Amino acid sequence: MTEIIRSLADLSGRYDALFCDLWGCLHNGVTPFPAAVAALQGFRANGGKVVLVTNAPRPKSSVVKQLDAMGLPRDTWDDVATSGDATQAAMLSGAAGPRVYHIGAPKDEPFFTDFEQDLAHLVARADITRVPLDQATGVICTGLADDLTETPQDYRGKLLMAKTKGLKLLCANPDIIVDMGDKRLYCAGALAKAYEDMGGESLYYGKPHPPIYDLARRRLGLDDARILCVGDGIHTDVQGGVAEGLDTLFVTGGIAAHEFGPDFDNPDNDLLQAWLQGHQLSATYAIGYLR
Repeated sequence: MTEIIRSLADLSGRYDALFCDLWGCLHNGVTPFPAAVAALQGFRANGGKVVLVTNAPRPKSSVVKQLDAMGLPRDTWDDVATSGDATQAAMLSGAAGPRVYHIGAPKDEPFFTDFEQDLAHLVARADITRVPLDQATGVICTGLADDLTETPQDYRGKLLMAKTKGLKLLCANPDIIVDMGDKRLYCAGALAKAYEDMGGESLYYGKPHPPIYDLARRRLGLDDARILCVGDGIHTDVQGGVAEGLDTLFVTGGIAAHEFGPDFDNPDNDLLQAWLQGHQLSATYAIGYLR
């Protein structure tokens, strides 16, 4: 049974490192959550290490710039592993072939230009060209071109064409939806699912799939570390952590907040246990908001 805790400090001494989600856990897409920031700073002050593990479809450098602009203190984390990084590695290794068509927003352009040093060996031997869809050997999906106005239905024609050509779609963000402030937006995962529903093949590199955890472990750089996965996504953060054999802390006040009673800060235990059972998943711990 999932244990509800009041603060991250309740788990003091049990873990060497956190794999911590960003959106819905540490910030809302606009501003950081002060209590969550303080919790991670406290964890690090006591000797723990924090790797921010995010399904952002952009490389680490781009995400760090975004976090800096948002005002997230650098002493909140030790390293960052993104779904974009993991998808870049797959693209550079030839998973989508040599000619790729991009579905995504202008803000995602760093995916094709900014590569972390640990991918340098792949960049050196890769020969990837971006082309129109009718010339492509594969599709890279980082998201919708305009997630403020578009829905997956707007991409049905392109996805049907890709499916007819038998193209693999590399999904750089498995999230289906995300909340930006008070607005709910579709992510790349929604397009990847739509592609699968019409018979296409989608490949995933972010949570809950193994590639991003392999990357996070490499960037953590600790052998036999006791790791706790923290996040608000039941089918990303929790499912991914469970699949990796890691303990999990489910932040109930995030994307599923309305499922656990009117007091988002204090989830109702009966509602929580029933909801988790319905999803056939069980987190090690749960908390209203990370603090």
